[in-house]
Amino acid sequence: MMDMANPSGDPVSLSHELVQDWFAALERIAGGGQLRAFLEAAGVAPAMLARPGARIGGEQLIAFYQIAAVATGDEMMGLWSRPVRSGSLKLICRSVIGAPSMATALNRLAQVWNLLLDDYQLIFTEEDGRGVMTLAPRMAEAPLNRFGQALMLKLAHGVASWLAGHEAPLAGLRLAFPRPSFAADYAVMFPLQPVFGGGPSAIAFTARTLALPILRKEAEVQAFLERAPRDWLFTTSMAHVLALRVRHFLYAGPNGFRADLAETAGHLAMSRRSLARRLAAEGVSFQQIKDRLRRDAALRRLSQGHEKIDALALELGFTAAPVFHRAFRSWTGMTPAQYRRMVQTPRGARAAVGEATAS
Repeated sequence: MMDMANPSGDPVSLSHELVQDWFAALERIAGGGQLRAFLEAAGVAPAMLARPGARIGGEQLIAFYQIAAVATGDEMMGLWSRPVRSGSLKLICRSVIGAPSMATALNRLAQVWNLLLDDYQLIFTEEDGRGVMTLAPRMAEAPLNRFGQALMLKLAHGVASWLAGHEAPLAGLRLAFPRPSFAADYAVMFPLQPVFGGGPSAIAFTARTLALPILRKEAEVQAFLERAPRDWLFTTSMAHVLALRVRHFLYAGPNGFRADLAETAGHLAMSRRSLARRLAAEGVSFQQIKDRLRRDAALRRLSQGHEKIDALALELGFTAAPVFHRAFRSWTGMTPAQYRRMVQTPRGARAAVGEATAS
């Protein structure tokens, strides 16, 4: 199964706003000092998060999830009113692994989760050949946690995809809350555009998905758990958003970050004007896509390596290192060197995190 944390190597990131509910939940159960320690151990600079438009890299979010779930003993890290104790995801995987069909597996997943959650319940139904997993509140005053709701639906999709051995197609996605300012970020989590409001959060699986055979065996459960959420948090699909296809071409194409609008349009078999118009309809420009990709690539490279910053600037397509420095300061409020010093975690700390997660 393709690594969903890093489709085609693209350094995906999410808005700090999207995960704020998660961080707030963790702070309630662990305290501000522990939250800061989790962030620093995952290579996230807490000081940067106070800046408008702050982003967190996909690899950092995966490390943060693994650290926080182990340290708190709550696999949902405070997102729900009752802790989801360590071992719950293992129980779910073992309950679905021997199901005779994907529909049965999804129904079992819902049943087990309903033993663990108090404020919401998962309801799986089959309608017009599709399978619909609904996250329904058990009471009118059930708290609305936007990240928690998206994560629960993403986990259901992730388990189905893992069982099938590839990302499972979806027929629809509804999120119960109004459209947020960070709505575009859901495009890197789910393989289709969500609708907002109009009912409880729900995810719809296609008839094709329900017909997929279950390929996983009991012996594969532990590897899936150890990698969580690496294999299911981010989508590998780009077909549902043109901006993602442009971004992928800029990242993986022959000229990389130096590709211009004309070259990108030619690769996508459309005119420059058509590409610009369709991107505008998605609320983004070609230059914004390029700048955001440069930002995400810079954040990843600086958090993981020790290459010379001047060389990195040229590789990212900047005309000179000072131009890169100015851009990076506008993104983070600090220089590339300051950011690198802040986020690079000592090897011993990372090793300790890895051992705790594996156990």
